[in-house]
Amino acid sequence: MGNLAAHWWVILIIVVLLFGAPKLPALARSMGQSLKIFKNEIKSNDDSDVPARTDETTGTDPVASTKPGDTTSKP
Repeated sequence: MGNLAAHWWVILIIVVLLFGAPKLPALARSMGQSLKIFKNEIKSNDDSDVPARTDETTGTDPVASTKPGDTTSKP
């Protein structure tokens, strides 16, 4: 367990050397905002009751109608 802590210290020192101490708060804030947006988008996609898209001409799911190994794309 002590070896794992040593690895985290080494990673922290490398990050500080690469980005510099003054830039770290802005980097952390940016990552936090990105994660918040990502979680909100995931939640909004799970909550939406959007039906699966179907092919207008045949009424079938275009993804399900392709065979495994079929590399042709449908328009």
